[in-house]
Amino acid sequence: MKHFYSIRLKKWKRYVAVILFALFTASFLWFQRDGTFSVLSENDPLALTKGNENEPEIALTFNISWGEEKVHDILKKLKEKQVQATFFVSGEWAERHPDIVEKITEQEHELGMLGYRYKSYLKQEIDEVRKDLVQAKDVFDKLGYEDMELLRPPSGHFNKEIIELAEKQGYTVTHWNVNPNDWKNPGSQQIINTVMEQTSNGDIILLHASDSVKQTAKALDTILQGLKNKGFQFVSISELINQAHAESKPAK
Repeated sequence: MKHFYSIRLKKWKRYVAVILFALFTASFLWFQRDGTFSVLSENDPLALTKGNENEPEIALTFNISWGEEKVHDILKKLKEKQVQATFFVSGEWAERHPDIVEKITEQEHELGMLGYRYKSYLKQEIDEVRKDLVQAKDVFDKLGYEDMELLRPPSGHFNKEIIELAEKQGYTVTHWNVNPNDWKNPGSQQIINTVMEQTSNGDIILLHASDSVKQTAKALDTILQGLKNKGFQFVSISELINQAHAESKPAK
């Protein structure tokens, strides 16, 4: 920045340059936590990535697309600490494990979906994505969950076209902004450190409940109580959406 101002420009050119630079950085760029930039536009469709940063509510979310063992330990930890979470499950998994889906909702956790098959939507044609969403809806309707409104695209992969399609079908695309990559099993303490250090008001935390996670349930022992001790309140994604001033992430 010092070099920018040391350039000798005619007076009017310098003023124009400064104004354009300020407008560009302040109004048109969104810097994401993964280090990438996205251009903002008032007309771009949005994905929910954070709630009200002025309130201490946070949302704990779990993705699950395969396996039936680890989810029970996680549900047990949540019940012990009286924490409500939002579970995003694939239609294919729900079809195979309707009893576990019922257990999740019986414990008053919120239910969202990951489409039908857990396959990146960016690797499919838009018509294939549309069919996947229709198939998923059919599955959840048959299981008695007709009011499904939350969608998290597989692997968090989406673009403007996918969000527009989801919105037309009545879904709110839901992302996250705290991700300890627990599915990589980096160690319980690493999972704990990432969540405890990065979580702030309105954040959406991504964890997993598929059988790939070996350390998540143990990490929850510290995370759940630790976040409570910091004054955070666990709420569902729908509650975050209902809060005023919710922030959203522009589609890439």
